[in-house]
Parts: sequence; structure tokens; C-alpha cells
Amino acid sequence: MGFDFNDERMARAGILQRAHDAASANDSAAFDAAFMELAENIQNSTLQRAREMMEGYTEQTDRQVLAARGVRQLTSAEKNYYQKLIDAMKSGDPKQAVNNIGIAMPTTVIDEVFEELRTEHPLLRKLQFRNLTGVTKFMVNTNGYQTAAWGKLCSEITEELTSGFKEVDATQSKLSAFLPVCKAMLDLGPEWLDSYVREVLYEAYANGLEFGFVQGTGADQPIGMMRQVGDNVSVSGGVYPMKPPVYITRFDNQQLGALAGLMAVNPNGQYRPVRDLIMVVNYSDYYSKVLPAIQRQAPGGGYINNLPFAIEIIPSAAVPLDRAVFGIAYQYICGGGIGQNGRILYSDDYHFLEDERVYLIKGYALGFARDNNCFFVLDISDLLPAVYQVENVTLTDTPNAELSDLKVSGHALNEAFVGSTTTYTVTTTDASNTVTAIPAKLSADIEITFDDEEVANGSALTWASGANTVTIKVTDGSASKTYTLTVTKS
Repeated sequence: MGFDFNDERMARAGILQRAHDAASANDSAAFDAAFMELAENIQNSTLQRAREMMEGYTEQTDRQVLAARGVRQLTSAEKNYYQKLIDAMKSGDPKQAVNNIGIAMPTTVIDEVFEELRTEHPLLRKLQFRNLTGVTKFMVNTNGYQTAAWGKLCSEITEELTSGFKEVDATQSKLSAFLPVCKAMLDLGPEWLDSYVREVLYEAYANGLEFGFVQGTGADQPIGMMRQVGDNVSVSGGVYPMKPPVYITRFDNQQLGALAGLMAVNPNGQYRPVRDLIMVVNYSDYYSKVLPAIQRQAPGGGYINNLPFAIEIIPSAAVPLDRAVFGIAYQYICGGGIGQNGRILYSDDYHFLEDERVYLIKGYALGFARDNNCFFVLDISDLLPAVYQVENVTLTDTPNAELSDLKVSGHALNEAFVGSTTTYTVTTTDASNTVTAIPAKLSADIEITFDDEEVANGSALTWASGANTVTIKVTDGSASKTYTLTVTKS
């Protein structure tokens, strides 16, 4: 029976879902078991494809046939590396031989893996995933949009221009990929070992990074889009807190537009373009909730997209049910590389039959949003289907005039924000700070008043010495609530 790629991907999808579930539950044993099953699945499919492709062909024509069927042809450096690796794995003491192989995996192998990740994986492609192999630290501009300075540079201007840059360690978060290798795999030769190694690395990075970039805790993991970031965020044991979800009922101009408007201003009060918008949702929610909310039937048959502006919807098992992640893709900094110069190591963690040995290759990755306004977590549990505007629809809509969060740039409130608490204080020495109010329900209106004048949500407010009062009135239908923020400048 011939190799069936579709059956293979379906079988692999179940394994990957178990790996995602184990990661969400922080069950390392279950995750390792699922990943070992994935590696063995890839190994078996590689062996089967190799036998089918090579059957009936002479040694002279093998290379031409393999190239025509999509098996990657190796460079001389790659072939030399894999041949040395095969010889080491076949030796009587593979652990010693592999550890002393003397040459590292050529960077072209890793380049190929990451190029496939960018090409085939929609989330990593939109996030502009970077290959960081060989890079340990780099500088990131956290200010985003920054204007040039006219005239002479004074110390204040210089400080402002440079204050948004920070150094990032690219090697803090580790990824491990197990490679169970049997004698039959080694007998196939360098091309097929390369195919197997690259496919394992692809699956490890594609799924490990997807989970990390969506909801990673920040503790030996990327900081996921679902996490709060910023200097005033309370981080416990390296774990960043989850963002409170914003309740949304329709994907329309009013509700999605309100969020896009908040994204257009960073916590420093600087404006930036809102483009490359993505929405990441669970596979189940994609079909049961999101598609009905973004598509409506056309009068002449078929369906048309009902989104008010360009947003790419990306299904992912890393997003919990009834939640969606909405944000600016280019504002998420992410990448990955191979650690220890690409060395494949003998692993004592797993023991199989005599003809199968387990190896390990370690990588690293990073991921974080530039600021807290780049991404929002949505509660889509009551998302309504798209309808024609002329249709009379009776909706059971419960008013909610609370905020889900209240931020003052660079400073923490006197206590953790809770929607039911309406009075907060902040002490600052800054001349101005931005005040951003995020509604718990996106259909609600927000009116911010300062010095008896209405000001824009997310704008920078200039303080007088002493106590300054800011009022935030939230109105949703018949419900309203007023919050009072006292900012004391010392």
C-alpha cells in the first residue's frame, strides 16, 4: 500500500493535540511522551517513503529520482556532516562517538528548516519569525514610532531617542527535540537522515513555538501574546500574568474598531500604524463561532467576507476555547535558533530496543510583544453570526459598564485593578503619563474627563503638582459606571 500523506497528517494531528494539552497542563512527562511518539511517527513515514521511492531504481539513477520527487539534495558540507554522524551512530559506543564528532551541523540545514517554517506556518509567517542561529543578543526598539530630532541635540533629546532600546538575550528559552534513530534509518544514507532530522525539527519548532508565542509564561518560555507586558507588570517566578479577556459579541466596525483604536497608541502615547492584523482562534471555535461571525450568505448564493477591515484569521490549537487573540503581527518580536552549535547529542532519557537509540538536539527561542497594547485577548463565548444590516434581529444583550483594565504608563495602580472597584490612585514624578481604559465589553462607550475637558482614551495627560483627578465614565445601554483615578505628582 502506498504512502498516504493525508492519513499521515491526520494521525500526526492527534499527537500534536496531546502535546499542546500537555504543555497547557504543564505536564512535562506527557509532553515528552507525545513528542517521542511524534518523532517515531516521522521516522516510520520517512522509512516507508524511502522504500517506496527507491524500489525498482538502480544506484545510478537514485539521486535523479529522489531530486525529482522532492528529496532535498545535500551540499558537500551537509553530506560530510551526516556521513560522519551516521558512522558515529553505528559505532559500538555511539554516545562517545557522537559527542566527539568534531563538526557542527551546517547552518544551511537550519536555514532550510526555518525557511520552511516561514513558508508553511501561517502564524510564524505573519509574525515575521527570524532565524537567530549564531545570534545570542540583539537590541530592540520598544518605543515603536520615533520621530527624528530637529536642531541641536541636548541631553534630554538624546535620552528620549535612546531610552526605548533594550538588550534581549535570545538564548533564555530552550526547546528540545528527541530523535529516536533505528539501524534501518542509518542504512538509508545521508539524504534520508537529513530529511528525518529536518522534519523533526520543523514539527518541534512549529508546535513548540506556536504554543510559546500564544500563551507562553515567560519562565523559560517566550512571553505569549495572551500575557501582560510592561515595566509595571507584576511578574512572579518569571511568569507574566494573563491578560483579562475583553467581551465581544460581533466582529463589526464598532467593536473591532474600538480595539484597533487602542492598538494605534502605544503606552508612551505615541501613535503607530495599525496593519498586519491577525486573530488567532482555536480550531473548534474557528468553525463553530468565527466563520459564522465573519461570513454571510450572498443574495446570489455563496458566502462573502463580513470583516470591516483586513484581518487574517489563523486557527491554532494553542488558543483556549472561547478565546481569541487579536493584535498587530509585526509588533511581536520572535525567532529561534539551534543551541550548542547545532550538536546532536546522545540521550540517556529514553531506552528502546537494541536497534534503536535516542538522540537530542537543543534549540532556543524568544518571543514577546513590544508593549501591552499590541494584543488583546477576546472573550468570544457569545459571538453572534453575521447578518444583513436591514434584518430585524432581537438580541438578548446584558449591559456591562465595567472596565476590564485601567493603565497609567510606567506606573502601577495602588492596587490590582478589579472592574467592581471604582477608585484608584497613582503617585508619579513624571510630567505626563498616558491613561488607557479598556472596556470589559467592546460595545460600551468610554468618556474620559480631565480638568473639566473630555480627552481621548490612551492620550498623554499633563499633571499639575499635587493631586490630579481623572474620571472615566463607561456607558453600555442603560448601564453606566464612573471610575475615579487620582494621580499625585510629587
